[in-house]
Parts: sequence; C-alpha cells; structure tokens
Amino acid sequence: MLSSAWIAALVALFLWWFSTGIILVLVRHADRNNTRSETLILTAPLLFLGAAGIWSTAGEASVINAYLAFLSAIAIWGWIEFAFLTGVITGPNRTDCPAFVRPWERFIRAWGTIAYHEMALVLALLVILFVTWGAQNTFGFWTFAVLFFARISAKLNLFLGVPKINTEFLPTPLAHLPSHFRHASMNWLFPISITALSFANACWLERIYAAESQGAVVGFTLLAALTALALLEHWLMVLPLPDEKLWRWMLPAPKQKPLTTTSEDAHGL
Repeated sequence: MLSSAWIAALVALFLWWFSTGIILVLVRHADRNNTRSETLILTAPLLFLGAAGIWSTAGEASVINAYLAFLSAIAIWGWIEFAFLTGVITGPNRTDCPAFVRPWERFIRAWGTIAYHEMALVLALLVILFVTWGAQNTFGFWTFAVLFFARISAKLNLFLGVPKINTEFLPTPLAHLPSHFRHASMNWLFPISITALSFANACWLERIYAAESQGAVVGFTLLAALTALALLEHWLMVLPLPDEKLWRWMLPAPKQKPLTTTSEDAHGL
C-alpha cells in the first residue's frame, strides 16, 4: 500500500498540514508561557533524529527509505523553523522598520530580521547535500531543497508586496516583522515564482512516469506533492481564501492584550 503514488501524495499533504499545525501549537504554547528557549531545547532531539534519518537512508532508495528521508528532511526543516518562530534564531535586527526608507535600506533591514535563520537553513542544506552526494537516495536533499527555495521565494514576494498577508499566527518575538513588508496588488517576482514552481512540479511528474522502481515512484511523488503545496501557498498570497482556518482550531487562544487608544497598521508578515 505504501508503494502507491496516491498514498504518497496523501502522506505529503497530511504532513504539510499536521507539521505546520504542531509547530504553531508549540510556538503559541511557548509564547503564552514564556518558555521559548526551554521548548526549543526539549524539541532538539527532532533535529538529531532528522539528521540520523538522512544519514541512514542515503544508501538505498527503497519505498521505506524514500518516506524516511522525506520525514527526516521535514524534521530538520521544522525544528529550524520552530527556532525562528520562537525568536531564538532570527537575526540581529529586532526593531520596527521606519515608515519612509529607501528600498535598498528596507531590504537590508528586512534581511537583518532573518539573517541567522537563513544562515542556519543554508548550512543545513549544505550538510544534507554533503551526506547525500553520490548516494542512491537523495530524496532527503531534494525535499529540503524544495522547502528552502520555495521559502526564499515566498519571503521575497512578501517583501516586494502581495495582496494577502496573514499575520494571525505571528508570535510576540516576531512582532517587528510586519513593518518590513508591505501589501501590493502584484510584484514582478510573483509570476516568475509561479512559473518556476510549476516547472519544478512538471519535472517531478515526469520523473514519476520514468521511474524504474517503486522507491523512485514514492520519492518523486512526495516531491511533486510538496512542490504543488508550495505552489498553492504562493497562490494563497493573492487569492482571498481563508487558509488560516486550517490551523486556527488547533491553537489555544492567545493572551488578551490590554486595550489601548492607539492602533498600528501591519504591512505584512
């Protein structure tokens, strides 16, 4: 059953939804109880299990190893994202962006909010590449690479401006991020991002068709589903769909903030 491409696609869909929800739950819990660093340390075994999974599955591209490599890459990615959302690994800039700055200065300031996180992702990508270089099973690397480049594209689109930006799940340590991004009807990068993700998905689909083993079918199906979900996330930046409802019901209610007489206009994630 696990060798079915349909099962593999459903597994990727479930992991995308479930892992995102779990990260948001943990972030909300750590934010409410001011236990960000402690929670990050307690979840560190996830990072080591992911690394061990990438290492141990690289030698053979079987059906089980394709799933395990995919799960391992998701585990590494999820822990680094959790470290960012808790505010532990972000960047040197933790202040709001002034309202009127030149585009290049705004870019530098925005980069400063996520610099350490991006460096951690690049380091993880390079280590996974080193471990899987020339190996039979490279699905762990390609899983992480899809997540990496799709996230870079999403962040650049948020910076340049998109119509719909959801800040509902933004934790307290990242409250300064909205000031570095903006709403816009469209930007020049969005069509390029959509085209690149669509082309990548077509490549994975072609690899499924040409696959010579069930492990390859499963691996490329997982990649195709993940890339399709990344494409969907990009479209949700411009389509007025309430995607936040997918996870809102899972989360504890945020702490009530005292009422003030002033308000702030958030300009994006």
